[in-house]
Amino acid sequence: MRNWATGVCVVTVALDSIRHGMTVNTFTSLSLDPPLVLVSLERVTKTHQLLSQTGCFAVTVLRNSQQEISDRFAGRLADEDDRFTGLQTFTLVSGAPFLSGGLSFFDCQVVATYPAGTHTVYIGNVLAVSTGKSGRPLLYFRRDYRKLC
Repeated sequence: MRNWATGVCVVTVALDSIRHGMTVNTFTSLSLDPPLVLVSLERVTKTHQLLSQTGCFAVTVLRNSQQEISDRFAGRLADEDDRFTGLQTFTLVSGAPFLSGGLSFFDCQVVATYPAGTHTVYIGNVLAVSTGKSGRPLLYFRRDYRKLC
């Protein structure tokens, strides 16, 4: 799979005063009508645990200057640490936090889940969409970040 180039996103959730998120590359558009997206989260993660309780998630599509944010949400900090420290966030409809500076933002409510090996596939109905400033996406290919020329 390292030969498959993907975009890099951060999936975030909020439950009461708890916020958490993780870097993913399993994000895709599934349907335009109704607007549905798909994300896949490993079951042992805190993000998965919170999402299974709240039923809503946010997806921030990262721009090529946000590699540090990708690393942070990929687990380079222990789960006890607040991955959001020092970052600007905002919300749209569901209350799930978005990371400012991204290329685009999808606010979603879970409409279906499917167990898949060590992961759960979540289908999200898109409640709201927003775009950031124009720019280029952060890409991942052969175990390293890449940028479009």
